[in-house]
Amino acid sequence: MRGFIGRTAELSLLTKRLRRVRETGAGVAVTLRGRRQVGKSRLVQEFCDRAGVPYLFTTATKGASAVEAVGAFLADLRESELPEDPALVPTAVGGNWPDAFRALTMSLPARPCVVVLDEVPWLSEQDGLFEGALQTAWDRLLATRPVLLLLLGSDLHMMERLTAYDRPFFGRADNLVLGPLHPGDVADALGLDAEHAIDAHLITGGLPGIIRTWPRALPALEFLRQEAEDPGAAVFSVPEAVLMAGFPNPDVSRRVLEAIGAGDRTHANIAATAGSRDGALPSGTLSPLLRKLTAEKRVLALDEPLSARPGKPGLYRVADSNLRLYLGMLRTVQEQARRGRPEAGFRLVERRWTAWRGRAVKPLVRQSLELAALSGRLPWPEVEAVGGWWNRRFDPEVDLVGADRVPVAGRVLFTGSIKWLASPFDTHDLATARRSVVQVPGYDPATTSLVIASLTGLAPDVDPRCVDLVWTPRDIIDSWRP
Repeated sequence: MRGFIGRTAELSLLTKRLRRVRETGAGVAVTLRGRRQVGKSRLVQEFCDRAGVPYLFTTATKGASAVEAVGAFLADLRESELPEDPALVPTAVGGNWPDAFRALTMSLPARPCVVVLDEVPWLSEQDGLFEGALQTAWDRLLATRPVLLLLLGSDLHMMERLTAYDRPFFGRADNLVLGPLHPGDVADALGLDAEHAIDAHLITGGLPGIIRTWPRALPALEFLRQEAEDPGAAVFSVPEAVLMAGFPNPDVSRRVLEAIGAGDRTHANIAATAGSRDGALPSGTLSPLLRKLTAEKRVLALDEPLSARPGKPGLYRVADSNLRLYLGMLRTVQEQARRGRPEAGFRLVERRWTAWRGRAVKPLVRQSLELAALSGRLPWPEVEAVGGWWNRRFDPEVDLVGADRVPVAGRVLFTGSIKWLASPFDTHDLATARRSVVQVPGYDPATTSLVIASLTGLAPDVDPRCVDLVWTPRDIIDSWRP
C-alpha cells in the first residue's frame, strides 16, 4: 500500500492560506470541490497532519437529520484538538446550526487552527437554513478569528452554487478545484516509463485510491491480469462506488451513462441504446439529461469539432477514463471474477485493450498538447486550444486541430493524427493523414503544420521532414511537469 501521492501544488496553496491566517490573525475560508474518489479528504487530512496546528475534521452523513448532523458535529468538536476544555462543548443543541457554530467559536484557540467541514452539500440538503447560518457565523464570529475554514464537497454543481452571487456565502471564500492526479504524478508514484505510465493513468483515471494498490513498476496489462482474480479490487470497487453513489437506481440517467460508456457517442445512437421496447429515448427527455450529466454532474464530457467554421455533431464520452473502462469492459471482468473465472475476464481485456486504449488516449494527447502550447513549449505560440474535427458523416475524423481560439477558430495552426499502436506511424498513415487534414475548415497548406502523436514514433520509411512535430509518450508526461 502506497502512502500519500503527489499534490505538491495543492498542498502549497493550502499552506499559503494558512500563512495568511498566521500573518493577519483573521479567518480565511476556502471551498474545495472535486468529484468522488479524487482524494479531497485525503489531501486535506495530509495538510492538517503537516500543518502542525490544532484542527477539527468533521464529515457529514448523507440522509442524516439536522439533529443528527449537529450532534455529530459537536461530538467531533469535543474530540478534536480545538477546545481547551472538551467538557464545555454542549452535547446537543437540537439541530440548531447557529448554536453549533457559536459552540465552535467558543472552542477556538487563540492561535491559528483549521476547521474542515466535509461533504457540505449533504448538510445543505438536510437543512435549508444551513447556508444562511454558515454565512452569519462567518461574518459575525469566525472571520475575525485566526481560523482556516475548509469546505469540501463532491457534488460539483452544489459546491459551485454555494458561493454563487445569489447565495449567502457569496464573496466569502476562495474556490479551489481538485482534479485527478496527472500523468506525471502517476509516473512518479508507480516508477513506470512514459508509455506504461500513460496506460496506468488511463486505467486508474488518476484516482489515488486505485494508484495506491498498483505494485511499483508493474505494466498495465500485468496489473489487470492480477486484478482480474479479485472482484473486490479497487480498480473495480472505486468506479462501482462512484456509479452507485451518483446513479443508485437503474433509471434513464443510468441507462444513458451506460450507453455512452459502451461506446455510443452521438445523440441518435445514445437515444437508441438507452431507449426501451417502445423505441428510442425522445429528444425532449435525452437532451436535458445530457446537459445535466455534462454541465452539472460533470460525469460526461462533450467534444465538439474544432475548425474555422461551427460544426456538428458533438460527441459524448464518459469524462473519467477509469469509469469509462469499467463500463466498457471491467464490469464484465469483475463479474467473471465473482464467478471464479479470472482467465475469461482477462481474455476479454486482451481482446478489447488495444482498441479501447486507442480511443481513450485521444483526450489526454489533446490536453497535453494544449498544456504544452500554453506554457510556450510548442512552436506555435498562438495556439490556445487543441481538439479534433469531423463532419456529419465522420469521414474523415481528424484527431488533432490546434487553433487560436474556441469554439470557432480564427486560425488553424496545426492539424494531425494520433496512432497509439505497437506499430509506428508509417507512409500509409501519413498519406491518410494528408488526405484528411485538408478538409478541415481553416486549413491552409502554406501555414498549417502537421503534428503526429505516436506511441512508437515514426517508421523508417517516413521522412521526418514531412512532419513538423512528433508527439511521444515522453512528451505527454513532460507536458505536466514544471
